[in-house]
Amino acid sequence: MLNKPIHFAPYLKSVIWGGERIAPYKGITTDQTAIGESWELSAVPGHISVVDRGPLAGQSLTQLIETYREELTGADIYSRFGTAFPLLIKFIDAKADLSVQVHPDDELAARRHNCPGKTEMWHIIDTEPEAKIYVGLKESITPDDYERRVADNTVMEVIDAYDSAPGDTFFLPAGRIHAIGAGNLLAEIQETSDITYRIYDYDRRDKDGNPRELHTAQARDAIDYTVYTDYKSHPEGSVLADCSHFVTRKFAVDGSGEVAIPRDRESFTIIICLEGETVVSWTDGAGVRGSQKVVRGETWLCPAVLRDLAVSGKCEILSVQA
Repeated sequence: MLNKPIHFAPYLKSVIWGGERIAPYKGITTDQTAIGESWELSAVPGHISVVDRGPLAGQSLTQLIETYREELTGADIYSRFGTAFPLLIKFIDAKADLSVQVHPDDELAARRHNCPGKTEMWHIIDTEPEAKIYVGLKESITPDDYERRVADNTVMEVIDAYDSAPGDTFFLPAGRIHAIGAGNLLAEIQETSDITYRIYDYDRRDKDGNPRELHTAQARDAIDYTVYTDYKSHPEGSVLADCSHFVTRKFAVDGSGEVAIPRDRESFTIIICLEGETVVSWTDGAGVRGSQKVVRGETWLCPAVLRDLAVSGKCEILSVQA
């Protein structure tokens, strides 16, 4: 029986643009450097999360779904995805600019790669001076214009840019051009997909002096060329993003009492502690009330069988449901 939230070992990924903030943010001691990503909860083949605490320690996320089915993911999610887990949760630390990218939608990704596409969102945790987020087109271009601008290194001239600050949110539907600028530490919620088309990489070279591969032709058909007036989210209330793939809420808890976590969907709930520490409480399938301390930088999966979720303490948390 699943009667408490589940914690998984993070996968720390070193990359050429990675920084040094993720380990201290999460309270991890490591000799690893240039950590650009911490995969908190993943079912991506080759990087499937493994439980690192409690009686389920050593079991993978996939094994848990195979064993507990809708008790873990929820009846609706299990009927749609089976033993596949639909979301991927990361922390990202950009010491340098990330490449400019676009992701295919579900239809295109299924046709080309036999996998889901990637709609995602970013929530900014911390920034350094002059940090920026690059997202969307600020003027109309055609697919031919796009290819020409990639070839002559002028594509950045048509991509919108925002000064980023802690608390900002950017929703990125599949097809929207985007890049994380240097100086951003953020949480990323996305579909379970590792398909990325790299459009532009500032002519950077790898350790052997070779330019990184671009996916110019593949991206041409994946880009949404629509121009919008604003690409930054302006949430009202607790909801940061609400789409067919996930709903994400943010709660700032001031220590004065419990705050209930709404159950927007028949789904598991992911709790991400951004700042401070909290106590997550719930009622299990037998009607027994339980609680779990959660600290900054931790991500916990609350099985669907757990009801009446609430948080207390002094903290900022994200809750995510599929």
